[in-house]
Amino acid sequence: MNLLYGHDGIVADFVAKSVPGLERGFGACKTIGVLDNGNLIAGLVYHNWNPESGVIEISGSALNPRWLTREVLREMFDYPFKRCGCQMVVMRVSEHNKRLHRQLKAYGFKSYEIPRLRGRKESEIIFTLTDDDWQAGKFMRSPNGKTKSTAAA
Repeated sequence: MNLLYGHDGIVADFVAKSVPGLERGFGACKTIGVLDNGNLIAGLVYHNWNPESGVIEISGSALNPRWLTREVLREMFDYPFKRCGCQMVVMRVSEHNKRLHRQLKAYGFKSYEIPRLRGRKESEIIFTLTDDDWQAGKFMRSPNGKTKSTAAA
């Protein structure tokens, strides 16, 4: 797997076409694509950035579950927390996407259900992850159980 930067339009279109309700796109955004043998198989879109409050939203899509390696996961959260200086990331997820709910909770996200946010018959779950919760989580620990430093060199 290789990461793709600097192709925001291509990656944002890939994600928007894959996720119901995102047909209008994202507007101003930054992206990270994931390539497998030169083919785009997953994309992350960072949008709705509010630098004053240090919050950014992440949306994503993948063709295959193998895209989410530890390296990709680390980069997925290094971008908002280390590069953008965010203190929290937000993901909006359908109430029906139970697999993603389990994954996000494993990463340390907290969830809030908003009835009818996806229409009259569907709730949306708002997931939030603070930089503190990410740093304290199991994915920031080395194999010996100690927390890895993310301080800039």
